[in-house]
Amino acid sequence: MDQNQLKALVGQEAVKYVQDGMIVGLGTGSTVKYMVDALGKRVQEEGLKIVGVTTSNRTTAQAESLGIEIKDIDEVDHIDLCIDGADEIDDDFNGIKGGGGALLWEKIVNNASTKRMWIVDQSKMVKRIGNFGVPVEVIPFGAQHVFNAFEKRGYHPVWRKVDGGEKFRTDEKNFIIDLKVGEIADPRALAEDLIHTVGVVEHGLFLNRVDQVIVGTDNGPKVLDVPAK
Repeated sequence: MDQNQLKALVGQEAVKYVQDGMIVGLGTGSTVKYMVDALGKRVQEEGLKIVGVTTSNRTTAQAESLGIEIKDIDEVDHIDLCIDGADEIDDDFNGIKGGGGALLWEKIVNNASTKRMWIVDQSKMVKRIGNFGVPVEVIPFGAQHVFNAFEKRGYHPVWRKVDGGEKFRTDEKNFIIDLKVGEIADPRALAEDLIHTVGVVEHGLFLNRVDQVIVGTDNGPKVLDVPAK
């Protein structure tokens, strides 16, 4: 199977865990798009009653077009299940997210969720995270100073840009700096350094933030339960 088939596979598998009456966190990205399509199908064909809380304006538009009721995160007091993608997941279930530019909203929704599920194709499973790069969301004011600080620390920062060459803007109108750090020996130390850098809103290191991973393989979806820490 090609990558898109694997993504569709895990998306269809993930929605089996959604039950009537749930408040569901809906992530962002190419794999999640297949999941939202599958969830919309259940809503339309089975009359499944759920409320979605999304992690991006893109996902909101897609979900609403499929008849899924969407509420703002501050309109709900909890989220039963959050289903999201990931750019890399290591052997310890540490993840990197933010390739789609939604890492801040993704982490807020993740934080509010009782159960957190990531859906990925097999190419996202790695021994050690880092080769994808670490997205960091920064406010525009003083952003060049943050970029320079990352450069001095040897993090090899790169501005994320759109096709026209302008800096990419998140749904919160912030910038993203992608750090090309390679494999990360100590993700927790890096996470601490990044979040304590003035001007940084959030980073894409998702550590101890998942309970179950569904991996799309050529032999079908593989469900991995994350050991309690």
